[in-house]
Parts: sequence; C-alpha cells; structure tokens
Amino acid sequence: MERLRIDEAASPATGQEAHDPGGDFTRATDPWGLFGTWMAEAEAKELNDPNAMALATAGADGLPDVRVVLLKGVDARGFVFYTNVESAKGDELRENPQAALVLHWKSLRRQVRARGPVTRVTPEEADAYFASRARNSRIGAHASRQSRPLADRATLEQAVAELAERYGEGPVPRPENWTGFRIAPVSIEFWQDGPFRLHDRVRFTREGDGWRGDRLYP
Repeated sequence: MERLRIDEAASPATGQEAHDPGGDFTRATDPWGLFGTWMAEAEAKELNDPNAMALATAGADGLPDVRVVLLKGVDARGFVFYTNVESAKGDELRENPQAALVLHWKSLRRQVRARGPVTRVTPEEADAYFASRARNSRIGAHASRQSRPLADRATLEQAVAELAERYGEGPVPRPENWTGFRIAPVSIEFWQDGPFRLHDRVRFTREGDGWRGDRLYP
C-alpha cells in the first residue's frame, strides 16, 4: 500500500509544542507538529484511507467543485496530492490556483481544514512518487483520460491491456500530464468533537514565517 509521506517538519510532536501536559490540543503552538500527531493517531485508528481528504477547487466561473483524493505528502511547505493535470480539478487549478481541503477522521471525531494557494511539485518529486506506485497504477495513469467521457468499461480495460503489453516488464515512465500539487496553507484549523456540540476549534493563521493560533467558538 502506498503510504503517506510525512517529513520531519510535520512529524508527531512531543511536549508543550503539540499538547500541554493535560493533553489540551487547543494550547498547541505548532500546527505541523499537531498535524503529525493527529495523523499518526488516525493511521492507528482509521480502518480505511486515513489520508483521504475532500479537496475543493473552483474554476474561472467561481463555481465550487469538491471530491475526495488522497493526501500523499506533508511538510512545512504544505499538503501534496497527485492527479492528471487535464482532469476537472487540473483545469480548475489552472484557472484558479487556490484550494481548500478537509480530512475527517470519524473514529477519532476530528477534522482538519486548510486552504491556500496551489503550485505544482517539482518534476523530481513527481517522478519519485510515481515510481513508488504499484505498476498497475502507473499503467492506469497512462490509460485514463481522467474526467473525459468514457463509452464503456471495456474501452478502458482495452487501453490498460494494450499499455501493459507495450511496456512489458520494462519501466513505466510518468505521463507528462500527471503530476503533484502542493497546497501552501494560509490557515489550518483543528476541530475536535465535544459533548452537546460544544466542540473545540483552533485555527492557525500564517503570519510572516510563523503562525498565530486562535481558539474559535464552536
């Protein structure tokens, strides 16, 4: 299974930096350390895809669009996901390079929201991640004209079979129209379910090279 890459800047934190001694996350000062802690707990508790996140984009017309994708990397630069740039979300990000995301961990009754400008990852980053994928997934990335009309399932399966025969046992290169995007958050919000809907919320807002944390009403 392809695993989420959490770099040092977003690794689980210890002590006051992520939680106070009583475990109150609302006193955290480092959003990346707190995210690493919550993600590690989600990976231990969630049965399926703890890195699944809803990704919201909007094109030039301003009409929002949302879908679930997989978070594939996180560090102090932001949150990374991968896609076909000719897909609907690729088109929208080209027209309006901004996005919002939310991860919801039902078993933990938590969610994390973030939003900010979006840029492409470097070709080297995209190559490295693509090479880590299962071979059939790499072939599928070539076969899929993502978001375009498809006559029937057989058409897709035939394209996959033809590509599998073409590449044989050799390397499967990354398609030119497939890469990663990084959301550099201007804000990150952590939400924890509370009794009687008196939830705990903390929003970190970027200020220069640092962050300002504010506790919010539920």
